[in-house]
Amino acid sequence: MTSPADPPNGAGASGPGLKLLAVTACPTGIAHTYMAAEKLAQAAESLGHSMKVETQGSIGAENVLSDNDVSQADGVIIAADKDVDRSRFIGKRVLVVAVADGIHRPERLIEQVRNAPVHQGDGHEAERGAAPAASGGGKGRSVTYKALMNGVSYMIPFVVVGGLLIAVSLALGGDTTSKGIVIPDDSFWKTVNDIGSIGFELMIPALSGYIAYAIADRPALVPGMVGGWIAAHGELYDSEAGAGFIGAIVTGFLAGYLVLWIKRVKVPKFVQPIMPIIVIPIVATSALGLFFIHVLGEPISWVFERLTDWLGGLTGTSAALLGIILGLMIAFDMGGPVNKTAFLFGAGLVSKNPEVMGACAAAIPVPPLGQGLATLLRRRMFDDQERETGLAALFMGFFGITEGAIPFAAARPARVIPANMLGGAVAGAIAGVASVEDNVPHGGPIVAVLGAVGGVPMFFVAVVVGTAVTALVTIALMSVGGGGRGADADAGAGGVAEAAVAGEAASAAPSPAGAPVLAGVGSGGGTGAASAAVAAPDATAPKAASVSAAEPRDGGKAEAAPEAAEAAPEAGGQVLSGYLTEQTVRERLAADGKDAAIREMAELLAATGKVADTAELVRAAFAREDQGTTGLGEEIAIPHAKTDAVTAPVVGFARSPEGIEWGAPDGTKARLVFMIAVPEAAAGDEHLRILALLSRKLMGAEFRERLLGAADVGAILRVLGEIE
Repeated sequence: MTSPADPPNGAGASGPGLKLLAVTACPTGIAHTYMAAEKLAQAAESLGHSMKVETQGSIGAENVLSDNDVSQADGVIIAADKDVDRSRFIGKRVLVVAVADGIHRPERLIEQVRNAPVHQGDGHEAERGAAPAASGGGKGRSVTYKALMNGVSYMIPFVVVGGLLIAVSLALGGDTTSKGIVIPDDSFWKTVNDIGSIGFELMIPALSGYIAYAIADRPALVPGMVGGWIAAHGELYDSEAGAGFIGAIVTGFLAGYLVLWIKRVKVPKFVQPIMPIIVIPIVATSALGLFFIHVLGEPISWVFERLTDWLGGLTGTSAALLGIILGLMIAFDMGGPVNKTAFLFGAGLVSKNPEVMGACAAAIPVPPLGQGLATLLRRRMFDDQERETGLAALFMGFFGITEGAIPFAAARPARVIPANMLGGAVAGAIAGVASVEDNVPHGGPIVAVLGAVGGVPMFFVAVVVGTAVTALVTIALMSVGGGGRGADADAGAGGVAEAAVAGEAASAAPSPAGAPVLAGVGSGGGTGAASAAVAAPDATAPKAASVSAAEPRDGGKAEAAPEAAEAAPEAGGQVLSGYLTEQTVRERLAADGKDAAIREMAELLAATGKVADTAELVRAAFAREDQGTTGLGEEIAIPHAKTDAVTAPVVGFARSPEGIEWGAPDGTKARLVFMIAVPEAAAGDEHLRILALLSRKLMGAEFRERLLGAADVGAILRVLGEIE
């Protein structure tokens, strides 16, 4: 009898008859959710499988999977960037990947799901004789990352709605007073402002609660939200400023893992039914609340007081230095104790020294304006959700709502917070040097528009320069750190070849799971940095000992081309030590996508008789792509696999005149596609040698042009015969 977790007999990776389910979801639930659903359904149909896809979009779940659907399913694909309840899939093979994989790699996911681990519930999975499937691009998506993004996705509506309502009410109903921009109590806009303030207050608990929910499911939601509320209200632990979004992240993870720990405690059977709805929430909420108030709260209060005293001692220092310090503090935690310390310090001196508040007012809008500008300058680095949030951040920044940048800082704090701080420091310094005055305790361009700023021209100079610095530094840090999309990185042909050899040499040694094997490829970083590590290992053949950046970029052999052509093999000859022959060359690929191209290339190699298991070769090539794209840029892709599915090294080549999207770092589509397959036993040296030979020759633009223009298979072989 077939186990419900196992596919029917004979239903292989490419065989018909699988009954598959899928769930797609993205944080915004707009474009990616439905694109992934469509691509998965189309791929299943083309492969002869049946698939039902549930979409969890912004309008709710549609095409919901029934209990009957689940009971009959052979596998489940969850393509989501937010938390999806998996409890209904216990006993089924479940493959969890990012929503982008559902869009770009649907065929590969269908290949992988039949070997996916069996979901056992409570986060535990077992393999049942199958290796866990690699989730395309998902290896780097840890539980921590997914939990954080889940919290951010649920927080964003509160930020946007609350922030925009507050901004509109201030713009249309606010009056400039010595206490700031004040809306009269009996005004309609005061009600609008109050509603917006409620949304803003719920922002921090939502972030904390849904981080906890992603880690430990529903029992963690209440402790997470209550913990977030406590973090946001400093009066509960004798602090004038709450812990802000950083405190919410801390309480979210504490609540999540505390609930996970409690769930593992063995209790009598009669207690088990009330554990998730009574015992766990009460115990976790009480423990977390008391811990934060009495243990974490005191240090936060101490920091606030010491920062206030320290700033008080700086009033005699230079205006530029004080502006830098205030700008750094304002931009650090965007509403947390450090930000509030700087703001309250400036607000307290409005009547005596308005220049201090002037520096604060210039720095306040920089984080949201800078992050919004970054999403406009490099749109491909950000997903749809971030681009939409960026537009809202620009609006909030104009009205001096620093919290508009929190979604970006929460998602990638190591890159965004330093960029915010640098931009804030620049804005504060310029405002300080120019003696910009702000006569109300509020910030942003709105205070200048309403006439509360002295030195308006320099105030706007400070804001504009600070915003530009934040945006550019954010983009730079995302590019260097791999936070952006690869298409925005620039890579020269030489850097591409060097990265390929260096990366594959590194892959010969054990590396952390999920680490990209091609150095600098697919992570948004430029590949040229890999040139420092380009020396091939000793096992590599002498001809491919290294790829030197000093060699001519065009091959440096234009004059010798005729002789090389004469020495090259005729049609039917062999190149690359005989691994590439007429049998493994195709003038034109029929495939129009990367996954389909890898399949087609594998079938091409199989024609040599050196491939014992084509399906396994395809799976190995897909697994290699999961570690980092093999699209090298300059219209080149070299997919490769080390697997015993081949009996001897074999190399194939094909052209795609239209080009295939391969995720190359320079954004070019692959028109020249090589595929290398070697047995595991030969992988240590032959694999690197072949790749080095190819990469070295493909550095030449003239060589690539001749390869693209070769008239037939014989001409292609003559050009490839120049590879030495």
